[in-house]
Amino acid sequence: MLAIDRQRRILDLLNGAGSLRTTDTATRLGVTDETVRKDFEVLENRGELIRIHGGASRPERIKEEQPFNERQAVRREEKLAIARLAASRIQANETIFLDASSTVLTLTEFLPDVPLTVLTNALNVVTALADRPNLDLICTGGAFDARSRSFIGLIAENSLKRFNIHRMFFSGNGLHLERGVSERNSRQAAFKERVIAGAVDVVMLADASKLGQKSAFFFAEVANLSCLITDAAADPAFTEALEAKGVEVRRG
Repeated sequence: MLAIDRQRRILDLLNGAGSLRTTDTATRLGVTDETVRKDFEVLENRGELIRIHGGASRPERIKEEQPFNERQAVRREEKLAIARLAASRIQANETIFLDASSTVLTLTEFLPDVPLTVLTNALNVVTALADRPNLDLICTGGAFDARSRSFIGLIAENSLKRFNIHRMFFSGNGLHLERGVSERNSRQAAFKERVIAGAVDVVMLADASKLGQKSAFFFAEVANLSCLITDAAADPAFTEALEAKGVEVRRG
């Protein structure tokens, strides 16, 4: 089979399944894993797929971002398990940053009842914590992004200069072993990059579906992460590779 025909067949399989594993694809096409990896690379360079750990998926850009209230309901049990584990990391009198992701919003349900300074750019976090005692609750302000219900842009980024952030809790659309953490929204990515630069403990909360994925805009390298908190379904090969790069991994 010629390379062009093989690559066309790969795209047909991908369109039907949404994602492919390298080994399974090689078996179906009667070629080696290495041949499939090279085909994946060619197709990624053409923008027709995204390579992930152990395979490939359709590009994130073809998927529209869900409204926040819809994202909050997706993988609810996994988010609860991740949030409980994340909350155990928080100590009294710390300054923590909470981003505008649905997983981090779930973390607000489990914050310990101790004195804390909570910095956020998320309107939903402000609303969730507005009546909590023992909290100094600070919003960055900035340009309001209605879809994520968060504040972003230059005003939000500049407000970060005043704070020593002990722990940052955040999520993203994908975590890739080589490329790092990515987002669909370029302004969200730029804002999170600025927070990471000023945080001591950088903790990503991500369920198993985000591991190995790549989205449109990268804002952190794997080396920037202190810890990944994920769920029990996370691929052991992926988490072991992440730990080999010096990132603590905990499973909810």
